[in-house]
Amino acid sequence: MKRELTGRHVLAITLCAFGVIVAVNLVMAFKAVGTFPGLEVQNSYVASQSFDRDRAAQQALGWTVQAGHDGQRLTLEVTDPHGQHPMIRELSATIGRPTHIREDRVLDLTYDGGIFSAPADLAAGSWILHVTATAADGTEFRQRLDHIARN
Repeated sequence: MKRELTGRHVLAITLCAFGVIVAVNLVMAFKAVGTFPGLEVQNSYVASQSFDRDRAAQQALGWTVQAGHDGQRLTLEVTDPHGQHPMIRELSATIGRPTHIREDRVLDLTYDGGIFSAPADLAAGSWILHVTATAADGTEFRQRLDHIARN
């Protein structure tokens, strides 16, 4: 027995299809907003006012930061353009996942022979390291490093 396809059937099929699409989009939007803070700075306008000046001062330092992880400790080595360890007044680092802030933590760094290190038990996967240092002359240096932990 064949049933006739009526306008009501087509309307019901169309509404169900779009209903599924809208429901999936809403679930994905709520998951995205709930797991990613989306903030790099609190006030982007204020940060933009000194961006070029800060970038030029940081580039003038010529510093490079290399991160390493041996499974138990995270190491940071800061070098100048000549490969030497520059005089650093203060250095801090925060590590966390790129998609959420639940695992963010400030590292308790110690300095030994030009290398900063801290205990860091990192689960496998992607991590972001935010490094902030102050040069001897007061210039602030900031860098974001991507790190992949393999266990």
